[in-house]
Amino acid sequence: MVIISFTAAAASLTAAMPGAIPPRAHRPSPEAEETARQVEIRRTDYGVVHIKAENLRAAGFGMGYVQVEDYGDQVIRGLVSARGELARIEGRRQLNTDARNRERYTHAVETYHHVPTEVRAVLEGFADGVNHYIRRNPDDVPAWAEPYFTGHDVAARDIGWYSAAVASRFVRRLQSGGVDETDPDDAAPHPDDGSNTWALNGSRTTSGHAILMRNPHLMWTAGYYEAHITVPGVLDFYGDFRIGGSFGIIGGFNRHLGWSTTNNDVRGHEFYVLETAPDSPDHVLFDGGTLPITTRTLMLRYRDGDGEGEDIRESRHTPLGPVIHEDGERVYVIRDAHHGQYRMGEQWLAMMRAANLDEWLDAMRLRARPSSNFHYADRDDNIFYVWNAALPDLPHPPGDDRTAFRASGSDEVWTRLVPFENLPQLLNPKGGYLRNENDSPHYTNMHQVLDADDFPPNVERPRLRLRSQHGIELLHNDERFSLEDNVRLKHSMRILLADRAKADLLAAVREGAPDPEVAAAADLLESWDNTVARESRGAVLFAEWWDLYKTAAGGSGHWFARNWTEEDPVNTPRGLGNPEAAARAFADAVAQTKEQFGSWDVAWGDVHRVRIGDLDLPVGGATGELGAFRIFGFRGDDDGKRRVIRGDCWVLAVEFSDPPRARSILAYGQSNREDSPHHTDQAALFAANEMKEVAFTEEQIQAKLIRRYHPGHPDLPLNPGSGGSIDDQP
Repeated sequence: MVIISFTAAAASLTAAMPGAIPPRAHRPSPEAEETARQVEIRRTDYGVVHIKAENLRAAGFGMGYVQVEDYGDQVIRGLVSARGELARIEGRRQLNTDARNRERYTHAVETYHHVPTEVRAVLEGFADGVNHYIRRNPDDVPAWAEPYFTGHDVAARDIGWYSAAVASRFVRRLQSGGVDETDPDDAAPHPDDGSNTWALNGSRTTSGHAILMRNPHLMWTAGYYEAHITVPGVLDFYGDFRIGGSFGIIGGFNRHLGWSTTNNDVRGHEFYVLETAPDSPDHVLFDGGTLPITTRTLMLRYRDGDGEGEDIRESRHTPLGPVIHEDGERVYVIRDAHHGQYRMGEQWLAMMRAANLDEWLDAMRLRARPSSNFHYADRDDNIFYVWNAALPDLPHPPGDDRTAFRASGSDEVWTRLVPFENLPQLLNPKGGYLRNENDSPHYTNMHQVLDADDFPPNVERPRLRLRSQHGIELLHNDERFSLEDNVRLKHSMRILLADRAKADLLAAVREGAPDPEVAAAADLLESWDNTVARESRGAVLFAEWWDLYKTAAGGSGHWFARNWTEEDPVNTPRGLGNPEAAARAFADAVAQTKEQFGSWDVAWGDVHRVRIGDLDLPVGGATGELGAFRIFGFRGDDDGKRRVIRGDCWVLAVEFSDPPRARSILAYGQSNREDSPHHTDQAALFAANEMKEVAFTEEQIQAKLIRRYHPGHPDLPLNPGSGGSIDDQP
């Protein structure tokens, strides 16, 4: 039995509990002040951060400091959570999270000595930067925040682990009799969310240089953070850094190359059922002998009023994976390819520093990133795509989350990954383009469609939904595009569903001799341009009709006259499977739209809004289900309007000239602090389908400079030649 309790480094948090808050130690540490001398923060317009550091530790220090400066206790809370100590602040409700994170934290500590020195320097610098902010700004952080973080805490955020939600769902099905221990059934499709991305080589651009576009669709609380890190001679990278850590980059570029990602549907785990050894407690039968089951006991503390309580949790493990259920005779384990992975930071740093395709591919072969479609472009005019996955090489058919395979020996469980070279991928394909919108890899380039039979059976099956077909229509042609054209294309406001279903809908409505108001609404729909632009009239009515029609027509197999097929992947689905239900639903939509919004010809932007701070702006965009390319998810507000809560957020388009030329937009701003000038200052650009110019070169940074300072010290003069040493500052 292994008992995991609190580390000595965490002891200071005990004194910071309610009722026992000690006086703040305001004095900055000499070590942190020395590191602060080695890093300069430059902010250009919109508050974008450019960190210029003498070394990688100082670069991490600057990133930790500015993230707390812009996101406050969200960063600090995340590090406390990574330690498995959130319940000490927020009470018993966080004990399950703490139990899981404490195990990850322990694994981070146990593997930390394997992490390369340069990566540890960034992790430790980030922790010190957070600590420095807490010391320098004690009144700007919560009372419980103490400057005690280490590189272990930052590393713990990037430790791979099995999905507790997936395991819990499996166990619930098992206990209700819904798990098949022999044959898998069909896996549920993953949702239509994630991102759009593409890469064009010089044959498809007006400049002759490759262009990369990335466009993620996540919750607006996801914490994308736009930043540029420069360590002369070591690193010069511009991209998105997810709030709370020093890495977590899923898109960006350096002077030579860049990459972007979309979500893919990877199954990196399987469930196995093992028999217990009748004569050996805490062992299972395997390979003609037995394997041990080890137990870890977690001692967790939690806030209890003004005091503190203690809770004990146990976790069980086999050499094949964590135990998720036992019934006395059988032991169920989850074997996850990402479980325990600790090399994420190593892979990201290597990718950020790569100078060519070979170096970037060497970094990808570390396999620390378990999923995502990766698109790549570089200054040498290469474009590359890989359906990236930590994909088990299975000795049995692919399972699903209702299936546990009986296993008594090593030949019945997966023991290695499918080689990187065997994953779906394309290099410099015909037609000069690559694209993905979260669907399967097979149609990434329509000139070179990938054959599903060429890949392992646990690669996702061919599929091409309307958003993906919209992307194909934008790129599968002979046109050549500028960087500005890419920005325009990315903001396409068409919805492909209208192209496929509107004619049938109008015919069905008019065949039924509609009343005058419904007939007038049909006339509006006919004149509508099939877009969800802000000024579009007809889009709200069409979207309301679709929601009503889906219910009236029955299951998804009945919605269209012709459903999607591999034989005609870019022209299906189309038509209406139930015209009578469609006509009834349209009449209902006319009445419902009028009741909700005052008229059935209301403009899309009158209903759909970007609301941040005091800003309230009309916006164009819709869901992928409608075949939109600019993706949004909305939440209803009290006034009946719909507020964006997810979808387009940090968008980047970069052309690999020398130096690179780029445009970007971060919809919800560089800071989540409502009193920051950079909380709302990009929203108007975003709502107007515009993007800002990226400052990458030193000349561009100086031209757009609005602040310059060392972490924790007053601003320096904007002109670097006018002095301003940290030694001269208070």
